[in-house]
Amino acid sequence: MPATTIAYQGAPGANSDLACRSVFPEMTSLPCASFEDAFAAVHEGRARLAMIPVENSVAGRVADIHHLLPRGGLHIIGEHYQRVVHCLVAPKGATMEGLREVHSHIQALSQCRTYLRERGLAPVSHADTAGAAADVAKWNDPGIAAIASDLAAEIYGLTILAKGIEDAAHNTTRFLVLAKEPVTPPVGSDTVTSLLFRVRSVPAALYKALGGFATNGVNITKLESYLVDGRFVAAQFYADVEGHPDERPLQLAMEELNFFAREVKILGVYPAHPFRRAANQQEGQD
Repeated sequence: MPATTIAYQGAPGANSDLACRSVFPEMTSLPCASFEDAFAAVHEGRARLAMIPVENSVAGRVADIHHLLPRGGLHIIGEHYQRVVHCLVAPKGATMEGLREVHSHIQALSQCRTYLRERGLAPVSHADTAGAAADVAKWNDPGIAAIASDLAAEIYGLTILAKGIEDAAHNTTRFLVLAKEPVTPPVGSDTVTSLLFRVRSVPAALYKALGGFATNGVNITKLESYLVDGRFVAAQFYADVEGHPDERPLQLAMEELNFFAREVKILGVYPAHPFRRAANQQEGQD
């Protein structure tokens, strides 16, 4: 049933699949070959929502996502922070001593770089973690392992040789929940607004565009720049800010942004995840 289906990129057992099951246990997860396919599943009515990773606390932003968001035509309606626990999985009978290479998504390989290097294991990039696990099961070569979730190991009948092999204990991925129509939280609740805007490549353009956020006490939690259409004369910025567009501080900040910037577009207004609030509180105590 499309109304109870959520799309994600990857094979069954991927970390995106785990995120879908964690947030929406009552929904059916729909695996898609690419991020574009996940967007299309929502547009075409095969899924009501999409769960898309955007950044990781170790490896940084997920490539291509912020280029897809502006033209994807979907609205951000929520965020989710998923603690990532990577497992080294291999065919039954395989041993650590016999391994020679490890397959996984480039992000997972990056997040386990130290572990692999210390053991002399050659990393091999794959489309996604669960897909790598599926191929390792199919090849049934005791010298080839994958980095994937424990769910993927269960689905594909693999042995977990090691668990929690990520280099950083804080390894967490932030996901965005996307839908065809916006779902705006009530004014007064903890809210995040995600937006895109462009500025000309001239001195102080960005400073002036963002001045209203500072003067009105609006916290910018994320700001990233991208080239526009491969040219070097203008930049596009993606920003996450704390606040609701119908609240006076953000209204004033947006008015100033619209004066100095071009093509301002709100991608979503959605509830702040408890992980974000906890991180803000911790930051205030340090």
